[in-house]
This record gives sequence, structure tokens and C-alpha cells, in this order.
Amino acid sequence: MVYANLSGDMAAQAKAILQAMQATHLNRLILVSSRGIYGEVPGQRYQSVLDPYRDAALAIETSDLDNSILRPAWLNDDPVTRYGTTHKGEPLQNGGLTVSRRSVASLILRLFTTPGLTTRQSRGIHGSL
Repeated sequence: MVYANLSGDMAAQAKAILQAMQATHLNRLILVSSRGIYGEVPGQRYQSVLDPYRDAALAIETSDLDNSILRPAWLNDDPVTRYGTTHKGEPLQNGGLTVSRRSVASLILRLFTTPGLTTRQSRGIHGSL
């Protein structure tokens, strides 16, 4: 399994990860991207700022790997594990404003330890009331 949380030329990095995974016969990839790459935050348009995240997600989504893409809301340091998720195409709930780092880490851990959870899905993750 590979976990990727990238910065910089993310499309090139995603393609390099895909090539390395194919060469080593690894099949499971978890990518942390960004909220808003599919226009799922009502009233907010980030345009080119999100292009690297969108391009990396597209490279992963169109691969034949068992992948999960997470699109967290803005991260906060609240000491809680309480979150909700949305599917690609659904608006982020609660405005998708924030989610705790602890919540994102909890979901990532669940993805690592639960085979088949969110397989070939892109999920938004947001704080839950």
C-alpha cells in the first residue's frame, strides 16, 4: 500500500508513483488531495490554484489501481475525531469549512486497515456537527 500527500508538481509525482507501483506490483494507493477540485464547495471557485490537485487526482482515478482519494476541508487542530464524508459530485456538508487533522488521520488509518473501504472512490471529508 502507498500513501501520498503531495506538493509541487503533483501530476508528475502522481505519474511517477503510478509507474513505481506498477513496476513493484503494488496495487493500493491512498491520495490526499484538496477540497474543491470538483467544484463541490458551493459558492467557491479556486480555478487554477487547484489544478495540480485536480491533475494528480485525474491521473490516479484513470489508473487501474485500487485507489482512494481524500479531499479534506481546511484542517484545524481541534482534539476531536468527528467527521462526515461525501462522494464525488456531492457538495461538502456544513459548507465543507473545516475538519480536524485527527479526523483525517482516523479515516486514513481506517483505509489502511479495512480492505475494500472506499475502493476506487474520491471522498470529501468535513467536520461533523
